[in-house]
Amino acid sequence: MPDPDKATKKTSAIRAGSGQLGDRIFKALAVAAGSTIVIAIALIAIFLLIRAIPSLGANHANFFTSTEFNTADADNLRFGIRDLFMVTVLSSVFALALAVPVAVGIALFLTHYAPARLSRPFSALVDLLAAVPSIIFGLWGIFILAPWLEPVASFLNKSLGWLFLFETGNVSLAGGGTIFTAGVVLAVMILPIITSVSREVFRQTPISRIEAAQALGATKWETVRMTVLPYGRSGVIAASMLGLGRALGETVAVLIILRSAAQPGSWSLFDGGYTFASKIASAAAEFSAPLPTGAYIAAGFVLFALTFVVNAAARGIAGGKVNG
Repeated sequence: MPDPDKATKKTSAIRAGSGQLGDRIFKALAVAAGSTIVIAIALIAIFLLIRAIPSLGANHANFFTSTEFNTADADNLRFGIRDLFMVTVLSSVFALALAVPVAVGIALFLTHYAPARLSRPFSALVDLLAAVPSIIFGLWGIFILAPWLEPVASFLNKSLGWLFLFETGNVSLAGGGTIFTAGVVLAVMILPIITSVSREVFRQTPISRIEAAQALGATKWETVRMTVLPYGRSGVIAASMLGLGRALGETVAVLIILRSAAQPGSWSLFDGGYTFASKIASAAAEFSAPLPTGAYIAAGFVLFALTFVVNAAARGIAGGKVNG
C-alpha cells in the first residue's frame, strides 16, 4: 500500500514549488513596475540636459542671475532664470500660505466636528475642486476674482506698502494681473490636495489617544490640539509640500492671469511677469530653432529639478511619519 505520509509530503513540495515560482514572478513584475518610474524620470532628466547644454553654452548672459530672456536671435542668446524663479517661488509660497490653514481647518471639521451625513458629501465636494480644468480657474481668476480682490490689494498696498511684499509693482492693480491674484487662484487649486491628505491623516489618529484625553476631561478643542494635530503634523507638512509641487508647475491658469509682460522688479506680490511653466507655454509656438528651444528647455530643467526636490521632500516626510 502507498505510504500516505510520502504522498502528503510530495503534494506539499509541489505546492511549495508553485508558490515560490508565483512569488518570483510577482516580485519580478513589481520590480519592473517600480523601475519603470525611475527609468522614466532619469530619461526625462537626460533628455532635458542634452537639449539644454548647447543653448547654455551659447548663452551670453548669466543663466542664474540675469533678468533677460531674449531668444529671438539664435546667434546672440541672452537668457536667465532670475525673474522666472522669483515669480514662481513667490506665487507658489503665497498660495501655500493661504491654502494650508484653510485646508487644515476643513480637514479637522470633516473628521472631528461634522456629522457623518454632512462629512461625506462635503468631502466629495472639496475633492471635486481637483477636477476643475486649469483654464477654468484662470478665466475665473482674471474676470471674476481679480475685480473682487482689487480693493483688498489696494488696501494692502496703502497700509503695508513699506514692506517689500506689498510695495507698488510694475503692474496696475486695477488690471488684476498680478502675483497676488495668481497666488489666490493657486491656493484654491491646491486646496483639495492638502485637504484630502490631511483629512486621511487626521482620521488615522489612534482612538486610544483621543479617549485618554477625553478621560482627563479635555474639551473637544483640547483633544484635537493635544492628540490629533501632533499626530498629523508630519502628514500635514507632506500634504503642503505636495500642494507646493502642484503650484510650482501650474501653467495655464497662471499664464492667463499674469498676462502682462512686465518684468518683476522685486519680491512684490503686485508685480507681473512669468513663472517657469507659463514662460515655456507662452513661447511654445516658437519652438523651431534648436538653440532658442534649448533655452526654454534649460528653464524647464530647473523647474523639473525644483518640483522633483519638493516632492521628494514630501515623500521623505511622509515616510518618516509612517516609520515613526
